[in-house]
Amino acid sequence: MTSIKLHENLRVLSSLFCGETFIYVFKRLLQALLTLFLASILCFAIIELAPGNYLDTLSQNPKISPETLKQLEQQFGLDKPAFVQYWLWLQQIVTRGNFGTSFVYQRSVASLLWERVPATLLMAIASLIVTWAIAIPLGIIAAVNQNRTVDRILQVVSYTGQGFPSFIMALLLLFFAQNTSPLFPVGGMTSIDHADLPWWGQIMDYCWHLILPTVALSLTGFAGLQRLMRGQLLDVLRQDYIRTARSKGLPENRVIYVHALRNAVNPLVTLLGFEFASLLSGAFIAELFFNWPGLGKLTLEAVTNQDLYLVMATLMMGSAMLIVGNLLADLLLKAVDPRIKLEDLK
Repeated sequence: MTSIKLHENLRVLSSLFCGETFIYVFKRLLQALLTLFLASILCFAIIELAPGNYLDTLSQNPKISPETLKQLEQQFGLDKPAFVQYWLWLQQIVTRGNFGTSFVYQRSVASLLWERVPATLLMAIASLIVTWAIAIPLGIIAAVNQNRTVDRILQVVSYTGQGFPSFIMALLLLFFAQNTSPLFPVGGMTSIDHADLPWWGQIMDYCWHLILPTVALSLTGFAGLQRLMRGQLLDVLRQDYIRTARSKGLPENRVIYVHALRNAVNPLVTLLGFEFASLLSGAFIAELFFNWPGLGKLTLEAVTNQDLYLVMATLMMGSAMLIVGNLLADLLLKAVDPRIKLEDLK
């Protein structure tokens, strides 16, 4: 009995670590390490090409002596050549998992990121859910009612949304919030009495503050996705197998939502990785306008102050999220359509 159980456990482990999905994920992670390494070199080189550094701002302060500036230059390693700075930064990441110390905050870069990333991820995921929840149904409605009044109205809405800058949308929402105050909050992600609320009240408080930033990101992002959904579904509805399904007398709803939609949604799934990364970059504007304490504001402050290691960490975070998003999109595409082989995805 023991040998049978051992054989069964070995068979399960073998199928787990030798399966197509595990091998694919392992290869992609190895490629990701190389991609992040090359991206870090490029980012560091671009930052170094920018004129000046963090100490140039401090040197304009007459209260800071040249001796103090010299001491800070040695402390931060800015007195060394650029390639030496990069090598020391990379070495401490590999050996100690340390991304350096922020010049401005005098704190570990990793601790600053851990404080801000959850807020940005919350906004990006909420916006992604709202965007897809709006775009997919509207795209289906537009395709089913092609060239009818509903389709024309949705096309106008889509073109308007695509040509509408996100910062203009944020300004309009701020104006709307001001005129409907105190219906919608516009500052931070919690209220003053947040700590005194029960756990469910704190969740509702987060959601309340999340409404306007999410709307600002979603309204400018759903338009392109809706048009793509419409175009893909129309292409699928013209296929021969759809005509065959209709000729067999299948209900129209079954033809659209079971046979056509499943194939039409595949190209959209592949966009998830890029969509997620673009939302992270688009969140910068929403965070700035709505005073959302996320990664975008932190990155903007780091670039303004030329906080070298904090800028590098945020850029690497964005690159990692793009890689992870693309990997999850490939795995989701495999789950949606089992006929697809992961080894064929490039």
